[in-house]
Amino acid sequence: MSARPLRVAFFGSPAFALPVLDAIRGAFEVVLVVAQPDKPVGRGLKLTPPPVAARAAELGLPLAQPARLRRNPDFEATLRECGADVAVTCAYGKILPASVLAVPRYGFLNTHTSLLPAYRGAAPIQWALIRGEAVTGTTIMQTDEGMDTGPVLLQEALPIAPEWTAHELADALSAQAARLIVQALSDLGDLQPTPQDENLATHAPMLTKEDGFVRWADTAAQIVNRHRGVAAWPQTTAFLNGARLKLAGLSVTEGSGQPGEVLSVTEAGLTVAAQEGAVLIRTVQPEARKAQPAHTWAQAAGITPGTRLDLWEPTDP
Repeated sequence: MSARPLRVAFFGSPAFALPVLDAIRGAFEVVLVVAQPDKPVGRGLKLTPPPVAARAAELGLPLAQPARLRRNPDFEATLRECGADVAVTCAYGKILPASVLAVPRYGFLNTHTSLLPAYRGAAPIQWALIRGEAVTGTTIMQTDEGMDTGPVLLQEALPIAPEWTAHELADALSAQAARLIVQALSDLGDLQPTPQDENLATHAPMLTKEDGFVRWADTAAQIVNRHRGVAAWPQTTAFLNGARLKLAGLSVTEGSGQPGEVLSVTEAGLTVAAQEGAVLIRTVQPEARKAQPAHTWAQAAGITPGTRLDLWEPTDP
């Protein structure tokens, strides 16, 4: 590799990727930033750039926001002309075609928020929490045309604190990814790619709204783990007589009863039985109303011990 600073093209979109972009800028030359196109946001549907695009504009970095990558010769020319030695993706959100992967001479490196081949896919942070994992981590991999199937270059574990939700875990993994990508780029010529073991692969598909629905027939620990995983989106939803309730501040507590049965209403919150154990709910937000302490909502709604919240089960678990 040459003595001049490594020239990097950075592909990313959400706020999660900002520490990674900043870390790369601090050590190397960023010659192009690629982000998703601007999208309508809020009630006014104001066209808003993703956080990475906004940061690139603030810093005066060259920015591209192609609507598609496949069969896009103009974008390929832009990538080629920027003179990047290597490209880095971090939560970019699009599959890269072979024609794009072939442009930088050192290819593409991806920062993935799991210990690959575990949790390949769009939502590894969320599914690690939903599945109750105690450890996850960051993988720096060489990108190929598959979904997180390329060889591993660097990998580091990260213990998951039991109180963390997707918010806290994302912050920790973002910082870890920022540090590891600088290490990988610094050692780029010396890293030894290690193929992933396909027999150990697990998947983390994009979340749906139903992934946030409480399954009272699960154990209390499983309900709380799901709550931790969906904290950013779609959040936790339960039902009472068909009406939706957004729940927050869930934790495992003592108690037993029929799944979905309210066991007690106190100032600490609403205690509801699971298949095994019970869950303490601190905050409830009824449809079209503001969030409020669970006991306040329960008193106003006439919720008493013995009330049963609706049981909901996925049609395809």
